[in-house]
Amino acid sequence: MRADVAILESDETTDDAIQAMQEKNARNVLVSVRGEIVGIVSKTDILYKVTSQGRNPSKVRVREIMTSPVLAVNPQTTIREALAIMDKKKVRQLMVHAYAAVLGMINREEISERIEQISLSLEDAALAGTPSCIIDTKTITYTKDTSKAKFQCPYCGSPFDDTEALSRHIDRLHEETGMLEGDYRKMVR
Repeated sequence: MRADVAILESDETTDDAIQAMQEKNARNVLVSVRGEIVGIVSKTDILYKVTSQGRNPSKVRVREIMTSPVLAVNPQTTIREALAIMDKKKVRQLMVHAYAAVLGMINREEISERIEQISLSLEDAALAGTPSCIIDTKTITYTKDTSKAKFQCPYCGSPFDDTEALSRHIDRLHEETGMLEGDYRKMVR
């Protein structure tokens, strides 16, 4: 997971998104409204929705080209599960979150690169006769303290103090319709 994530407010420009991606050496930026993640803009979005259409990147707001909702997984999600979600939803990246907070991003290319690095290092170690240490991922757990939460997300278990925050969380991270907040635009296409 990449923890150094670029986050921009929805009224910032595509130029700001490009600059943030360059500074963070990232493939995307998350889009927020008053601190809550509502969308994602990738390099591909900028290429197809701005550059190829001859639009001026300094005048196009990220909210105009963002993909929403952002697909997200929790830290307990395995790489296999994350890749299955990416395949099913036909996306290349997922946000990692806990307690409605962004922890980082994972993407298909970085997963492939990391798997290749691990394979090569284990192969080199084996050829050199060096013992290799392989981490058993089942011994690492992520524990949530939900004892103080009034409401819990039925999908990921994230705790919330009120139903409005829970509704926004479910709508933006787990649903694709927008019905919970009265956004019927996505249902009528």
